[in-house]
Amino acid sequence: MLRTALRNLLAHKARLAMTVLAVCLGVAFVCGTLVFADSSAAAYRAAASKSFADIAVTVTPKDPPPGTAANQRSGGLDDALARKLATVPGVAAVRPSVDGSAVLNAADGAPLRAGKAWANPAAAYVPGADGKDSRYPLVKGHAPASGDEIAVDTGTAAAGRFVLGDTITLATDGPVMTKRLVGIVSTKDSRVTAGGTLALFDKATAQHLFSTPGHYTGIDLSAAPGVDAFELSRRVGDLLPADRAEAITGSAQASRQAILVDTLTRGYTKLPMVFAGVSLFIGSFLVVNTFTMVVTRRTREIALLRAIGADRRQVVRSVLMEAFLLGLVASAAGFLLGLGIAAALPDVLSTGADTLPHGPLVVGQRAVVAALVVGVGVTVLAAWLPSRRAAKVAPIEALHSAEQPPSTARSRVRAAVGTALLVLGAGLLISLSGAKDASEANLRSAMLGCAVLVVAVIVLAPLLAAPLIRAAGRLTTRFGVTGLLARENALRDPRRTAATAVTLMISTALVAGLAVIGDSTGQALDRQAAAGLGADYVISTPTSTTGIDPAAARRVAGTAGVRGAVEVADSTLFTGGHVRQISGVDPHSVDGALKLDFVSGSLADLGPGRIAVSSTTAREQGVSTGGTINAGLGRGQDPKPYTVVGVYQDNPIAHDALGTRGEVQQNSYKPGSVQRILVRTDGGAVSKSTEERLRTAVGNNPLLKVQDRKELVREAAGAMGNLLALMYGLLAIGILISSLGIVNTLAMSVAERTREIGVLRAIGMDRAGVRRMIRLEAVTVAAFGTLLGLAVGLFGAWAVGALANGAMSQYSLALPWGTLLLVCLLSLIIGALAAALPARRAAALGPLEAVART
Repeated sequence: MLRTALRNLLAHKARLAMTVLAVCLGVAFVCGTLVFADSSAAAYRAAASKSFADIAVTVTPKDPPPGTAANQRSGGLDDALARKLATVPGVAAVRPSVDGSAVLNAADGAPLRAGKAWANPAAAYVPGADGKDSRYPLVKGHAPASGDEIAVDTGTAAAGRFVLGDTITLATDGPVMTKRLVGIVSTKDSRVTAGGTLALFDKATAQHLFSTPGHYTGIDLSAAPGVDAFELSRRVGDLLPADRAEAITGSAQASRQAILVDTLTRGYTKLPMVFAGVSLFIGSFLVVNTFTMVVTRRTREIALLRAIGADRRQVVRSVLMEAFLLGLVASAAGFLLGLGIAAALPDVLSTGADTLPHGPLVVGQRAVVAALVVGVGVTVLAAWLPSRRAAKVAPIEALHSAEQPPSTARSRVRAAVGTALLVLGAGLLISLSGAKDASEANLRSAMLGCAVLVVAVIVLAPLLAAPLIRAAGRLTTRFGVTGLLARENALRDPRRTAATAVTLMISTALVAGLAVIGDSTGQALDRQAAAGLGADYVISTPTSTTGIDPAAARRVAGTAGVRGAVEVADSTLFTGGHVRQISGVDPHSVDGALKLDFVSGSLADLGPGRIAVSSTTAREQGVSTGGTINAGLGRGQDPKPYTVVGVYQDNPIAHDALGTRGEVQQNSYKPGSVQRILVRTDGGAVSKSTEERLRTAVGNNPLLKVQDRKELVREAAGAMGNLLALMYGLLAIGILISSLGIVNTLAMSVAERTREIGVLRAIGMDRAGVRRMIRLEAVTVAAFGTLLGLAVGLFGAWAVGALANGAMSQYSLALPWGTLLLVCLLSLIIGALAAALPARRAAALGPLEAVART
């Protein structure tokens, strides 16, 4: 039987190639997504991480108590301390550092790789005894030696189109500066190599920008061979002022950083993993459908083996051996193809505005296990089920008929199971219609409901195929006999038709559902911005730890065409174990620039110790107007009671809470500063020239964003936009797999209907008619899958949208008719294109040759 299995594999090379292709694509789909998920997460972790590989201990200043003068915040980290630390037993080397952040403008004046907090590190070039800083080897030019000089890394120079001698504009925190490029260095800092920028200053300039003159932000110590880092940390700690500085081991810093980075990159790991589950689903269906067809076609062959003496177990083992060998070979090929897909996806999914960080491919155990599960496990399972059914058929009965229609009892069981799952999935989704927020529990329920709903439709698909295809067949029959035959061919085996359409159905459902949710969210954000913002432009800093230059704020107010400019201070509010954003405003001047819809109370009573909160914050904290909240305002502030003077509808411009500007400024991360300017223009004018005047007023500062309402909405929808872009890119692979599944199914269908096609040719059907029949059959199957996918996707979007409606009062379901129509047209086009090769093969058969084949 082993020899028989090997001969069967090699005897039907075309069938072998199509089956290997199906398994290979299924494996590639799954493995490519898994490797991409692991590689993307690793690249993001590397991008947001600083390496501590050669650092045994780092001395850093402690957070000073509130009210500490700026010149006393360095913790005493100066050259004297560095020399003292060099004498500690076990210290091999001492490297002082001055680290911060700087955003550069490219040569064309546009901010360079801005927008991510970790993407723009800046540091001092601190030469050692040899006159060089080993962390930043020079490639061209020389190190910065004065306040007007700067060096950048090779990647930054290339991205910004800088050459030595260029004048670079940049900002660290406050006004714009100009520096002359004197050096280009290389670096191994993953934050830079993964798509960031690096700016290097001379030591004195960096200390002025990021610390205080003569002081450092950190001192890194390397340990001598055999010295334990924890023991060295203890020795160093004994020399430090306990209230001003601390010694931290490199491993402890790496652990702290890992927690932070994992939090920042969790979404980039979860999203591809969700799609990996979908890809496993689609790939498995493709393999099961293909191998089921292969075994069904061999029913007569299996019957012949039974007739010459093989028992059922031998027949099943023979088929399973074939499946195992085929799956093993296809798994290896699919795994390699999946690596290629994973390597190409970052470039495919990156846009000019938002590039995915690059890094080496991370091939984890999950990808290897998935390759074996899909390539070998699913293939063997796909072969086992039909082979058992075929082996149970009596030899004489099987020799007379190769097609075994499903029994009535099996169809009834399928209908009962599918209906039960449909009711369960729909019930789970409908139960979310009253949800008040998009909590993690509600999201899990929504995902479970969608998954159960998809499984229910898959189970019911063979039963739905006949009525839906007959209904669609009214259009195909307009093409005459070829259309009638195409419809009957699609109805010949509803299980096969359903299995072929399922892959397209899943992809269509996801695309349609995401399109509806994305469009609805975008319109809701637009309505929310229109309802909450009275200003025409918002000028803002990237974080609450930076500020707008007061002189720039005055220039904005005096800009031609500006009717009013309202300054807003932003900080954080620590309450109830949560971190909230609080905005400091002048209650007497903010009214025109900020539209607030108060549920209760007003801004009139706003003052020291009195704040207003959003509806969501009030609900989470269980307070109302007149109540109190214990909260800490800003950095290092102890919690104290705040009286709630008003509750307003959620407003992204107002953030989670509102206080007086003076109080927020006093307790902010940058005392006395403002982080936003709400600008009202004459007649509400929004134009390119107005924006350019405002950018000029703030000195073309790369740290500051000048946005009108549309740009604010686009930024607010950025997470959803990135989600949709990523999902659409991954789903494009799913649609490709679906189309290849249709190709595979039709090719095998043509092979098993060779005699039938020969008879049609013999009685007068020309080659064009044969091609038309195959194409119409493919379009019919594609239309069936598309219709099911639209139904599932729209229902799922409606149900999941209820979560957004609970969290965003302006949310309402909006159907993007253009996108949905495009999805339908593309699905039908894919079906027609997928039929091209099988149709050509069928038309190429000569009548006598086809009739003569067995």
